[in-house]
Amino acid sequence: MRPAVADAMPSAAPTTQFPPGVAYVDGRYCAMSEAKISVLDWGFLRSDATYDVAHVWKGRFFRLDKHIDRFLNSVKSLRMTLPVGRSELQDILTECVRRAGLREAYVEMVCTRGFSPSFSRDPRDADNTFLAFAIPYSSVANEAQRARGLDIAISQVRRIPPSSVDPTIKNYHWLDLVAGLFDAYDRGAENVVLTGDDGGVTEGPGFNIFAARGGEVLTPDRGVLEGITRQTALELCRELGIPVTAGPLSAADLARAEEVFITSTAGGIMPVTRIEQRPIGDGRPGPLTARLSALYWEKHEDPAWSTAVDYDT
Repeated sequence: MRPAVADAMPSAAPTTQFPPGVAYVDGRYCAMSEAKISVLDWGFLRSDATYDVAHVWKGRFFRLDKHIDRFLNSVKSLRMTLPVGRSELQDILTECVRRAGLREAYVEMVCTRGFSPSFSRDPRDADNTFLAFAIPYSSVANEAQRARGLDIAISQVRRIPPSSVDPTIKNYHWLDLVAGLFDAYDRGAENVVLTGDDGGVTEGPGFNIFAARGGEVLTPDRGVLEGITRQTALELCRELGIPVTAGPLSAADLARAEEVFITSTAGGIMPVTRIEQRPIGDGRPGPLTARLSALYWEKHEDPAWSTAVDYDT
């Protein structure tokens, strides 16, 4: 069912280029070029916000229930409130996709602290802001990188410790990740994973990392977002009978790995073939990664894992 809200679409083409898509802001749908929040919003001023990203592939949401679960848990953990319930939230996300006419989409839901009408500095006085949007699907790795595997660096930039910011609440605290990216670029790499306060590998900008050796798979369990694609990869490993563990992962573990791959809503399960300028295995995407990736995309057509978008409503 479509939510009963007023429509507002632009009357003239915007001068700034925005991706095609549709947003839901302040109770109305609009073009991406008209989706705005106040400059006083603490989501902008203080990165006081949470969000989640689902995706649509071939006209079907993948694991939408899992993304909504995590988003609602994050909103609650940050002591925020949404103006809509779970059912209406799903309707809004679906309507953004439907109005945008996208068969492959990146779909984001956001809740910010907003700001206090009296300009109080007390976060309890703030009116929270909710928005959502759907834009064309994009990937952490481009087509060439997915084919040959990514070249990543291990940065000594430390990930924000879990004792400071809970990484299981999806957030916009990315300055450590951005600093790590520039470190990687300076060393000729394409992407980066950061280390934690214990020196162990954590995660990269928008992705989790896995290492495979001797038929077993390992992924970090501390200092990381418990990504939905990470969770999916764990489930797929178990479905295929591949031993998999979430635990400490060191730079030495990555160097000794026969295969390394990353997981993200933005791209799925993607191979890494070079770390710190050294090849992983034979320097080509490995069979285990290919097997998991193929099964991952097969699941997108399974009604138990995906939800069809009704474009004709």
